[in-house]
Amino acid sequence: MSSYNRVTLLGNLTRQPELRKTKTGTAVTEFGLALNRAWTGEDGRRQEETTFVEITVWGRAAENAVQYLQKGRSVLVEGRLQMDAWQDKETGQERTRLKVVADLVQYLGPGHGSSASGGGGSREGWRSEPKHERRSEAA
Repeated sequence: MSSYNRVTLLGNLTRQPELRKTKTGTAVTEFGLALNRAWTGEDGRRQEETTFVEITVWGRAAENAVQYLQKGRSVLVEGRLQMDAWQDKETGQERTRLKVVADLVQYLGPGHGSSASGGGGSREGWRSEPKHERRSEAA
C-alpha cells in the first residue's frame, strides 16, 4: 500500500522559537503556528476559525528559525506529519499529538531582514537536515 505524507502550511507564529540541542548536539526547535480560515456562512455572516499546529525544525534550519523568526510573523512551512506519543507524568495516561516536522521554513513578513547576514528580501527559506532522532532524545 502506497502513502504520501506531505504538508504545506502558511500561518503566524504563536510563540518565539527556542533552541535546544539533542544529546548528540543536533539543534532542534519547536514553535506553534496559527492557521486562520474565514468563510461566509449560510446566513450570510462571516465565520472564522483558527487551527493551531506544532512545528518541529532540525539542524541549521532550527538555528536560523530561532535567530530570525518572531512571534506573530508569517511563515510558510513544508514538511511531514508525525504522531508523537508519551505517557503523562501526572496522570500516567497515554497521550498523543499530531505535529509537523518541517523540511522547509520560509518566512514572509514584509520589512524584516531575511538572509543569514540579516538583510535582504522577505522570502528566505531554510531546509531542515534529515533527522531520524525521536523527540524524546531532544534535550
